[in-house]
Amino acid sequence: MSAYRDAALRSKAWPFEEARKLVKRYRDGKPEGLGPVLFETGYGPSGLPHIGTFQEVFRTTLVRRAYETLTGGAPTRLVAFSDDMDGLRKVPDNVPNPDMLRTHLGKPLTQIPDPFGKFESFAHHNNAMLRAFLDQFGFDYEFVSSTERYQGGHFDEALRGVLRNYQAILDIMLPTLRAERAATYSPVMPISAKSGIVLQVPVEVIDAEAGIVRFVDDGETIEQSILGGAAKLQWKVDWAMRWVALGVDYEMYGKDLTDSGVQSGKIARVLGGQKPEGMIYEMFLDEKGEKISKSKGNGLSIDEWLRYGSENSLAFYIYREPKAAKQLSLAVVPRAVDEYFQFRDSWHTQDADKRLGNPAHHIHTGEVPEGSPPVSFGLLLNVVSLPGMDDKDLVWGFVQKYAPGVSPQTHPELDSLIANAVNYGRDFIAPTLKRRAPVGTEVDALKTLDVELAALPEDATAEDIQNIVYAIGKDEAYGFGNLRDWFKALYETLLGSEQGPRMGSFIALYGIANTRKLIAQALG
Repeated sequence: MSAYRDAALRSKAWPFEEARKLVKRYRDGKPEGLGPVLFETGYGPSGLPHIGTFQEVFRTTLVRRAYETLTGGAPTRLVAFSDDMDGLRKVPDNVPNPDMLRTHLGKPLTQIPDPFGKFESFAHHNNAMLRAFLDQFGFDYEFVSSTERYQGGHFDEALRGVLRNYQAILDIMLPTLRAERAATYSPVMPISAKSGIVLQVPVEVIDAEAGIVRFVDDGETIEQSILGGAAKLQWKVDWAMRWVALGVDYEMYGKDLTDSGVQSGKIARVLGGQKPEGMIYEMFLDEKGEKISKSKGNGLSIDEWLRYGSENSLAFYIYREPKAAKQLSLAVVPRAVDEYFQFRDSWHTQDADKRLGNPAHHIHTGEVPEGSPPVSFGLLLNVVSLPGMDDKDLVWGFVQKYAPGVSPQTHPELDSLIANAVNYGRDFIAPTLKRRAPVGTEVDALKTLDVELAALPEDATAEDIQNIVYAIGKDEAYGFGNLRDWFKALYETLLGSEQGPRMGSFIALYGIANTRKLIAQALG
């Protein structure tokens, strides 16, 4: 571990660059009595959790681990905070019973019935979905509910601090608001005793120490305490209050919250605390280039990625380039699967400095598994997209001929990969394939390939087959400008796509006899 610690001090991998901010913040360690260094991630449970929500926990965990490496194991905590006392502003597009939800607009999410009919509230349902996924990945975190903190009185002293500094907070916020919004803005949102709605009304502080405020609710002037869950703070103020009340040291957030982070940082200082360290990351985009939204349900869901790709491939994709906007759609899954294994393999031949820059090191916390499946995901996708190949057991039969001795029992990772490939091929590749007829000298080249394959034993190596494919493509008699044109012709006439695998490997996996059938169909 000492070798990694020395290398970590120099590493340019982004988790270590982020962790060094905390080392600088606490040069002699966090002062005694303030507890472990606290990492926080925030979650707004107004919509179903998605990968964009999950990535904050994963990336923050990477920074936490990096900090522990740099400090030789300094104590840390990670809090996953759910803002479940927020009022429901609009009905998400991707949930059942939308008419029921509309009758509860404005109420805290924990006071709204679960449209799925499974939990005591809408927030409890979405919180449970988040926790289940985080648990599946084995994250070490503490789930914290905003409602429980407010109603349990844990935020009461911090709320008094907001009332004591009410005007100073207004001085920070009002210049950032449009005139119409500024006219009714209040850092504190009382919860109506009549309707249960989180009110957006002007508030007058009556007694900061007692927590008493005055406001108008449905034409009636009300004096009410904001303590014990009787009010909710506006979210920028709430964010700052939470940083101070919990003692948060690190929290990353998306580029769309850059300005909000500035305002919340100022409010945190007014409340006697300081803004946490953190990274501003770029947003995930859907296939149309639009920001992924929980309420719209666009982009990939957590379950969708895991239907078509491995958990480790998801972690790999999320790790890379957090400050660059990236598409998050089904199109990125296959490449992520294969690149993950490539980085995992290379880790075992790298020295400590290089390992710390390898995504596999961070995904597996330095305990990187050895060995990769004998067949790439891309090659499996080419096989499962062929007619009649959307069956897992059938694919296993081909794989076992290609790599004798492997089985679902000896290679469970490959077994899961085949299941992913069958799902992906059946759902998204096979319906788009369109094989074209060969033209010109392509016909003669395919006939020659058929003759050459017929002369090989069924167990010919991928390398022997590849040499034959190369030789035909280089033969001037067929007039291919370059090998790329020959490969493109093979992909389009045999596989129905413009791109494809290394043909030697594909033919060895799919079988010479089966490949000759494809050629016969193409020559038809």
